[in-house]
Amino acid sequence: MELPPADWDTVALIVEIVILAMIAAFLGLRLYSVLGRRAEHEEESVPTRFERSDGQTMARAVPQPVAETPRVPREMSGLAPGIEQGLRDITAADRRFELMPFLEGAKAAYSMVLEAFWRGDKEELRQLCDDDVYQSFAAAIDAREKAGETLDNRLVRIDDTQIRSARLDGRTARISVVFVADIASVTRDRNGNVVAGSLDDAIESRDVWTFSRDVNSPEPDWLLDETDEG
Repeated sequence: MELPPADWDTVALIVEIVILAMIAAFLGLRLYSVLGRRAEHEEESVPTRFERSDGQTMARAVPQPVAETPRVPREMSGLAPGIEQGLRDITAADRRFELMPFLEGAKAAYSMVLEAFWRGDKEELRQLCDDDVYQSFAAAIDAREKAGETLDNRLVRIDDTQIRSARLDGRTARISVVFVADIASVTRDRNGNVVAGSLDDAIESRDVWTFSRDVNSPEPDWLLDETDEG
């Protein structure tokens, strides 16, 4: 017997409902299995980023500050390794230190110390030298005056300056500089007569002077603390 069209619509609706019910049942079973499994394990601790699977806490990695490397000026490159390292140490201890201004100051100090010594100016030497060097210069000035002699010397020019060594002793920076200069030397007796030298013939002089400075001092001045011949 053939069903009327209305009955076919009813059958199709029933079939559709049954299919939807089956799908809903299937999804319900899947959801139950997931929730049930989670409920069984919800008391178990879940390892975090900083916890190991055995429950022990791992130390959080804290970034450590990176030590700042002192910037070394271009003019320091090309020096002997020992000298460059010494300048690096001094630069790290004294941020105000700059090589080129230091060398210019050393040249000025070289001229000032020589001229003060030649004219016998102990007061100026006292300001430019440490105790040992000052005492040496002062003794030479006293001996010269006792002999009645005077110096009529002239610094013609400074041909070259080079760093011989650089080091940081505790909080004291020490830099040795080689000066190559032309000096005209004349020694006169008490009557003004020339007893040695000539102003017409300059002689090349090579001196190694060491300057020092306490890097903790607020004063920027360096003192001459050692002299030698190059």
